[in-house]
Amino acid sequence: MPNARLKNYFHLHFIVFIWGFTAILGELISIDAIPLVWYRMLLASVFIWGYIKIRKIGLQVSKKLLLAFLVAGIVIALHWITFFAAIKVSNVSITLAVLSTGAFFTSILEPIFYKRKLIWYEVLFGLMVIGGLYLIFNVEKNYFLGIVLALTSAFLSSVFSLINGKLVQGYAPSVISFYELISGVAVVTLYLIVMTCIGDGAEGFSWSFFQLSTSDWVFLMILASVCTAYALIGSVQVMKYLSPYTVMLTINMEPVYGILLAFLIFGDSEKMSSQFYYGALIILGTVVLNGVFKNIKKRKRMPT
Repeated sequence: MPNARLKNYFHLHFIVFIWGFTAILGELISIDAIPLVWYRMLLASVFIWGYIKIRKIGLQVSKKLLLAFLVAGIVIALHWITFFAAIKVSNVSITLAVLSTGAFFTSILEPIFYKRKLIWYEVLFGLMVIGGLYLIFNVEKNYFLGIVLALTSAFLSSVFSLINGKLVQGYAPSVISFYELISGVAVVTLYLIVMTCIGDGAEGFSWSFFQLSTSDWVFLMILASVCTAYALIGSVQVMKYLSPYTVMLTINMEPVYGILLAFLIFGDSEKMSSQFYYGALIILGTVVLNGVFKNIKKRKRMPT
């Protein structure tokens, strides 16, 4: 069992590294955020469907649950659209640093969603996150739109995680992911059809929409297969061997991996002011401290 735990711990780090690489792919892919997300969700749903067929997993769910999957699919589609849009109008470092506020949004929304009391240190950490964001806003004013989009993406990510927290009970993660991805594809497709009908060629389906460069196709296939389908299923698998606290702390490394990768790949375009890094460290620090406090509290409740 210790060897299995260690193996899955390294596997989790690899998955988090892959998630950090998602932002890099978003920068490398030349198409806009909406078609990028449409291709990502469509291709990823095909890959997961293939996995479901190979593993002979049943796809039967209730109509009520399908409606919940539709809502979750819309939320994750909007999360990815705002995420990639933030990268397009700013850069990877800005987007990932601000995306770390997702833990703060979760701490605020969770008491409402699950009807529990607000914890004092979550309020304190929330104020610290606001301080970190102030530093970033104050020195990176040229990236205002990117910061707002990244904040929106972080909020939607938090909402999605809370919805999935309830849906995951009793259903295979691959089935949940498949229906959510298909729902997201359907909604984005409907939007694109409407844009096409009203004659907005820049936003709707057009001949150029399907004319992608070879590099875009390669990066999209990597994004959909490795960074979405594989990482999604793998992240659930490792949770059988690792504690939620270990998983959460490791996932907090995603922006660190992503920012380092962005600097190595894109160089000076990702170099930010010192105040930006101070603000990012404050945000990341509060996320880690929140996990530490929760772990201490959980251990105190455990019988000795």
